Amino acid sequence: MTRFVVGVDGGGTSTRAVVLDESGAEIARCHGVGALVTSDAPKEAASAVAAVVRAAAEKAGVALPAAALWAGLAGAGERSARRAVTEALSRLGLAEAIAVGTDVEAAFEDAFGDGPGGMLIAGTGSIALARDLEGATHRVGGWGQHLGDEGSGYWVAMEALRGVVRAHDGRGPSTALREPVMEELGLEGPTGLIRWIAGASKGEVAALVPLVARASSAGDAVARTILGRAADLLAGQLAAVLERSGPWAQKPRIALWGGLIWEGGPLRELLSRAIHTQELTLVERELDPPMGAARRALALTLPDRQ
Repeated sequence: MTRFVVGVDGGGTSTRAVVLDESGAEIARCHGVGALVTSDAPKEAASAVAAVVRAAAEKAGVALPAAALWAGLAGAGERSARRAVTEALSRLGLAEAIAVGTDVEAAFEDAFGDGPGGMLIAGTGSIALARDLEGATHRVGGWGQHLGDEGSGYWVAMEALRGVVRAHDGRGPSTALREPVMEELGLEGPTGLIRWIAGASKGEVAALVPLVARASSAGDAVARTILGRAADLLAGQLAAVLERSGPWAQKPRIALWGGLIWEGGPLRELLSRAIHTQELTLVERELDPPMGAARRALALTLPDRQ
């Protein structure tokens, strides 16, 4: 019987799985719907993880349970939420050993392994993370949509919606965002946003970011201001976490991850300018968080690989 492990990286909009054989070689990968963890509804995240794990196993031609599953999921930073989704996954027969961490940990593992470094993640949410020279981990941000997530996709989209309603009221400058937002959401006018936002998920809100990026590229001042402010806020998170984790013998390498700031993302160029004065060296390759998660899964069965 083939022994294998599965690593999962789950965010607000999508979930990805990688299957490795016992030597650490990749044999399959798949993607599915988002897996955002909440302590009051852990079964939803567990179901999303289970679906992508089963699809990946089928693609790999292997039969579950895996030897180990390590899932890095958005929202799993809180102990109660992590415990709840771990328990939900344990009842599904996916793997002999199961561990749950955050999507940030999965990305950091792929970028730096056990070594020092700093990471800024900006997708649906945002967080900055650093591991110092002694191996201690420090974080700034990651407070969620109600307390933080400054500069994230959710933040950008919410600022865009606020810009639309302010313009509608005459309390703010006019913006070209109104028409594409109304069309995208199937609304007749801004008053429809009250009901829409009340029922929208974090991922559904963040999905409006491409509209902001297009409006900015077309010269809309409101959209440009939102994206510029987002880049400044993200750069501030990175500076804060490096200050907290120092002093450094030399400037650490920095990895950027998330749909807003990876290569080609709407904030990549703006952020690069914002952090230029910090004289940081960027990890140039695109990160592979599900692979980082899979390596953590492998470590669950082969401790000598840690």
